[in-house]
Amino acid sequence: MYRFSNTVIGFLNLLTLLASIPIIGSGLWMAKSNTTCESFLQTPLLVIGFIILVVSLAGFIGACFNVAWALWIYLFVMLLLIATLLGFTIFGFVVTGQGGGVQVPGRVYKEYRLQDYSPWLRKRVQDPHYWSTLRTCILGSKTCAKLASWTPLDYLERDMTPLQSGCCKPPTSCNYGAATMLAQDQDCYRWNNMAYLLCYECDSCKAGVLEDVRRDWHKLSVLNVVMVVFLIGIYSIGCCAYRNSKRSQTDYPYGENRMKKVIPRWDFYLRRWWRDRREFLY
Repeated sequence: MYRFSNTVIGFLNLLTLLASIPIIGSGLWMAKSNTTCESFLQTPLLVIGFIILVVSLAGFIGACFNVAWALWIYLFVMLLLIATLLGFTIFGFVVTGQGGGVQVPGRVYKEYRLQDYSPWLRKRVQDPHYWSTLRTCILGSKTCAKLASWTPLDYLERDMTPLQSGCCKPPTSCNYGAATMLAQDQDCYRWNNMAYLLCYECDSCKAGVLEDVRRDWHKLSVLNVVMVVFLIGIYSIGCCAYRNSKRSQTDYPYGENRMKKVIPRWDFYLRRWWRDRREFLY
């Protein structure tokens, strides 16, 4: 049981060390790709992969070879990682708490309004450079091509993804059949039935992107909560491994076993007994 924590930490870090290799490989592979969507994920993947690699290597060396300073670095970085992940999770729940879409009467799908989402998310998609990147991704995904064969009945009976609802059609409230004096949504004037235009510059399309982000980020936040609990458990075991390594270096600096540590005690008591006997005899 004395080395159990070291064994567990060493095994877990060996697994994460191996797991970091395909993550780094994916980031390097994306660097060679010309697809904008894949290049967009390159930097986060490389950063995550290298952090996992360095932390796992330090934990593995420290736990398996009783290197106390390596375990200290491992625990320090792990503490920073837990704090960062916890802060990111709280931030994710805050920024994804709004939105969700509005049900359209007589339709299965929902429509999404940009003003329903958090200011931080709205600011991201309203940046022209950032939106140009996302627009290229949407065009490359051929999301709207799936709706090209739909009949008017399909629009009444079938559901749509947030991207399809916001980017591939004008808002349902738009009235193009007759002249009207009532003010319409600005997206009604941004719509164009050309396949490469559609409603890609509409606020509803940006809202559809944010709804996808909101859903994915909410799932990720729930997963992050599980990861934080898991990392806290690993951190606790790592503290035990660090204490074991420090104790091993202090008690057995030259690798002596525990029995050799006990021998000087018996020698001390034997010399003390002999000294008392000599004083009694003389």
